[in-house]
Amino acid sequence: MPVIKPTCVRDLKLRANLADVVARVVALRKAGGTRLKGLCPFHNEKSPSFHVDPDKGFYKCFGCGKAGDAITFVRETELLNFSEAVEALGKRFGVVIEYEEGSGGPSTEERSLRQEIFDLHDVAAEHFYQAFKAKDGTGDYMRTLWTEKRRFPMELADEFKIGAADEAGSGLGAMLLRRKYSEEALRRCGLFFIYEDAQVSPTSLRSRFRGRLMIPIRDHQGRVVAFTARQTERTPADDPAREAKYVNSPETPIFTKGNLLFNLDRARTAVGEGKPFVLVEGQLDALRCWSVGLKTAIAPQGTSITEGQLLLLRRYHAQVECFFDSDGAGQKAALRFLPMALKSGIEVRFLTLAGAEKLDPDLLFLERGLAGYEEVRRSAQSAIEFASRAFLPNPRTASAEQQARASQSVVEIITASESELTRANLLAEAARHLALQPRILQTEYEALLARQRRQASARPIASGEPEFPPEPEGAPVADESAQTPERHLLLLCLHFENLGKPLSHTLPHDWIDTGHTAGALLNRILAEFESDAWPGRDHLDGLIESPAERTLLANLMFEAPVLDDPVKVVQEGLKQLRARALEPRLRQIELALANPRADSESDPISLLKERSELQRQLRQPLLLNGAV
Repeated sequence: MPVIKPTCVRDLKLRANLADVVARVVALRKAGGTRLKGLCPFHNEKSPSFHVDPDKGFYKCFGCGKAGDAITFVRETELLNFSEAVEALGKRFGVVIEYEEGSGGPSTEERSLRQEIFDLHDVAAEHFYQAFKAKDGTGDYMRTLWTEKRRFPMELADEFKIGAADEAGSGLGAMLLRRKYSEEALRRCGLFFIYEDAQVSPTSLRSRFRGRLMIPIRDHQGRVVAFTARQTERTPADDPAREAKYVNSPETPIFTKGNLLFNLDRARTAVGEGKPFVLVEGQLDALRCWSVGLKTAIAPQGTSITEGQLLLLRRYHAQVECFFDSDGAGQKAALRFLPMALKSGIEVRFLTLAGAEKLDPDLLFLERGLAGYEEVRRSAQSAIEFASRAFLPNPRTASAEQQARASQSVVEIITASESELTRANLLAEAARHLALQPRILQTEYEALLARQRRQASARPIASGEPEFPPEPEGAPVADESAQTPERHLLLLCLHFENLGKPLSHTLPHDWIDTGHTAGALLNRILAEFESDAWPGRDHLDGLIESPAERTLLANLMFEAPVLDDPVKVVQEGLKQLRARALEPRLRQIELALANPRADSESDPISLLKERSELQRQLRQPLLLNGAV
């Protein structure tokens, strides 16, 4: 996995103003000093309890407890992983992201080319959009097609930057050359046909998209990475793909169609409890859903849904409603999708309309608006009900052979789930829909598992295959050390850094409970002070080993204690740790002396000496060595 250099993360935090990052999501106002506050984006509240400290680079909600830095905020609000959040912030604040050598990250040249192609696509999207808006033959035709034939509002075209390419390609190549894009970017961006040995020029850059309606494709971060081009009457006869209704950009350094879903960048912010993703077949279906107020619609990129796309969906929400055309192709697509969804842990329902022989989402929403969605939800089918009816439409009149084939097909789908409990529930449901005794399906299920085991044992194991799958990225957990001495001492080390080194020389390592987050982090930080390697509280990324530690650190940075004598407070913390470490042994000695027969192996004289020494240590004043 590519590893971003810690120095790069540190530089990014210095450049990325936290207030600017948060202000994209939260309306902030002054809250005293340099702090700002607003309504928390992580939970519903009427009075603002979400505070931002731009100087320290941390935020904290005093309502729900969420806390973190700029990277954490982008991760949680935009639902990105760590690397994606760093790259997103790097682009916004002009910081080049650097990777550790040998970690698999892109080279400097590859990063530069990717960024150039991202920029090029932004320019191309605006170019096509302006062609769509232009008062000329192409613009007039495309707007008429959009509003009258497709019956979409112009506001939707403006929102999604719908574009147009004229019969000659809209002069895109010449425009990009004038903007000094590199030859490599022009060759690999996917917008042109160009012979390998041809010199790049306005004449050699033959536009891939001509005479077509242009739909920008964005990744889940909202960056334009490709285009879908809809055939029109203006598509020229010499277009190599003239007969194709839709033409997509080819795969490029920034676009892999199997890893991307249309409109996911918008839909992922709208899903939630009672608002699942709605998977439709095409981009225009998703646009129709959006136009009537259904904001969770997404679509694959002209191909069957892939496991990569489902894992991406699972990151944001675990429920999907599948709304494909009710023709044969749509039903086959749904049945291909179903086992992958079960394997990914996604809960699927299929939207249908009672009594409708053919159901077209685009036409349904055009005629009935959002009410059409509510209508099909009322007759929605579960995953197994849909599969059972697809394989066996009339179970009561089906022959034994038909039931056998259907049960085998349904059981094969069920085994895609990796949860044994889910499988058991789905088998029971399938038995009802197939009008079979549950034991019959159970027998079929066990026979299929036996066949799969025999096939697996017959396959050779590939060399180098990992024994265990990688651990999933963990979420922050609540810190169980909320009021421990370790937490208080950690707080003081962060806000009174001059106390760190004296404390590291005074506090014995074995007095610290490293079994909880605050203790583990305090132990690590004191080691840095002791070895004169303390990087400063603003540069602690290299010391943080878990999301829980990062959250705890953000919380502590916000507490800013006001103390007349912090040394005295540290000494009190040391006293508590000393008592916790020594008093249990002192109690054991007292019990042994009071009942010598119970501990006949212990020498009373040795126990008395040890008790005396422990009592002396507990009475002795604790001074912070070297404190000023």
